[in-house]
Amino acid sequence: MTERELRGLIEAVRKGSITRRQFVGTMLGVGIAAPIAGQLLMHAGIAQAQPASTYKGTKRGGGGALKVLWWQGATLLNPHFATGTKDQDGSRIFYEPLAGWDTEGNLIPVLAAETPTPANGGVSRDGKSITWKLKRDVQWHDGKPFTSADVVFNWEYAADPATSAVTIGSYKDVVATAVDAYTVRVDYKKASPFWADPFVGTRGMLIPKHLFEAYKGAKSRDAPNNLKPVGTGPYKFDSFTPGDMVRGTLNANYHMPNRPFFDTIEMKGGGDAVSAARAVLQTGEFDYAWNLQVEDEILAKLEQGGKGRVVIIPGGDIEFIQFNFTDPWNEVDGERASIKSKHPLFTDPAVREAMNLLIDRDSVQKFIYGRTGIATANFVNNPPKYRSPNNKFEFNVDKANQVLETAGWKKGSDGIREKGGKKLKVVYQTSVNQPRQKAQAIVKQAAQKAGIDIELKTVTASVFFSSDFANPDVYTKLFCDMQMYTTTMTQPDPEIFMNQYVSWEISSKANKWQGRNVTRWTSDEYDKAYRDAEGELDPVKRTALFIKMNDLVIQNRVIVPLVSRPRVRASNLKLKVPESGWDSDFWALQDWYRDA
Repeated sequence: MTERELRGLIEAVRKGSITRRQFVGTMLGVGIAAPIAGQLLMHAGIAQAQPASTYKGTKRGGGGALKVLWWQGATLLNPHFATGTKDQDGSRIFYEPLAGWDTEGNLIPVLAAETPTPANGGVSRDGKSITWKLKRDVQWHDGKPFTSADVVFNWEYAADPATSAVTIGSYKDVVATAVDAYTVRVDYKKASPFWADPFVGTRGMLIPKHLFEAYKGAKSRDAPNNLKPVGTGPYKFDSFTPGDMVRGTLNANYHMPNRPFFDTIEMKGGGDAVSAARAVLQTGEFDYAWNLQVEDEILAKLEQGGKGRVVIIPGGDIEFIQFNFTDPWNEVDGERASIKSKHPLFTDPAVREAMNLLIDRDSVQKFIYGRTGIATANFVNNPPKYRSPNNKFEFNVDKANQVLETAGWKKGSDGIREKGGKKLKVVYQTSVNQPRQKAQAIVKQAAQKAGIDIELKTVTASVFFSSDFANPDVYTKLFCDMQMYTTTMTQPDPEIFMNQYVSWEISSKANKWQGRNVTRWTSDEYDKAYRDAEGELDPVKRTALFIKMNDLVIQNRVIVPLVSRPRVRASNLKLKVPESGWDSDFWALQDWYRDA
């Protein structure tokens, strides 16, 4: 490594483009030991990162009840079927991964004894194999030992197409092997620069082999423990009412000393974001509230109640609008929005371009989100090095009219444009939430001026984000023309985030609408860029591939980004929470405590 390259890496740490851990990993790769890498940063004036946990508990339990509000209540407690954040978080109370992500994007061991590195032999030189060493003192909540057999089983379970796991994308292209009872090797088909996906974070929570083995494959939805989790986490299952309440009690045999602090946890669902914010900030009835998609002006007023504080955590989440590329109104082979069909309006690039020009992102930020949502033209916004410089947004009703007129969409006597007997009438859906309804109204008003008639549809959040696939209003079905929601980026790397547009992730009846490509747009160029990025070890080239993917989605108007959303939470003034913008809110639940 040249001196210039080294200085460039140090400057990248200073700017936040890469983490300290990534810097140290790069140094290890060229033969520079971790302590020396740390000294290089110290000499450059870059302070040592704070530890992932500042937990001050001196004994297990005694903290009383922890009461948290998830206004979108969990609907199931099997992490492999969790299509929404609420279900991932409900599962994380009980289930744990091998490692999780802290707020700086560092990989922190949970069920693993250590983080794999080249120095400890965990990362192979060719980048095709990762070896995980497991903790030896871990028990499932029913007293059975946690071993490598459980880890390998989770790979088999999720990778089996018949299981219809939403996590299949993280497991189908790897092979997990038990080296011994407490060692697992994960082999990749090719060199994998981002190997920390299987068994890590929200997609890595592990379920016990002895309770789920009989339900692998086609019987997966019949497992009794889908609703009665038996995990390794800090709390044992007490009770669960889907959409309403999850209760857990302290795990007396938890594998981390002096943890957890709280004796019980209650995760309450239902209501709305404003009432959740009020219950923490103003009344103090609850300790913590998740996902406060609330107008910033309201949050500021509630904070004056003096019981709590608003916590804003940087991350990669994005509020955006999706266009349906298939026909949601007619069935093909018994399936609405079939990949065999084409959308009657949005397959015309002019219609998508016009809609892009009719969305006033500046107003959405200024009058709704404020500090809690930054207007953006990109799908990927963080970490900063992956943010494309090639896109900008524009709100221009006149230009939208021109685009439609040129494409042959003419206004009729009712003011609605028409072409080939098809009227520009669309249904635009989202979940019930005041900021979203206000954003819908902004879009509808502008579209009307361009001759597009938009019917607004709202769906109760517990239905919209549920895993009840008998319901036509679940967002992964997209049984309408366009919809809006936030997609979360649960890793400080875009690889899994960007699989939402690959052809093999199309949401369909065949995969029980668990596929992540909800728009059903496909592109050979995008697929190739994604496959190339999966195996590209040069970080500069890999970054360029993700920027290319972002640009393909944006410039083809597959979606319209609205605002980049940091995670906004409310917390009791005395509650101490190790937050992360890259993982579940409960990623370090064992370290939550309350000051005296």
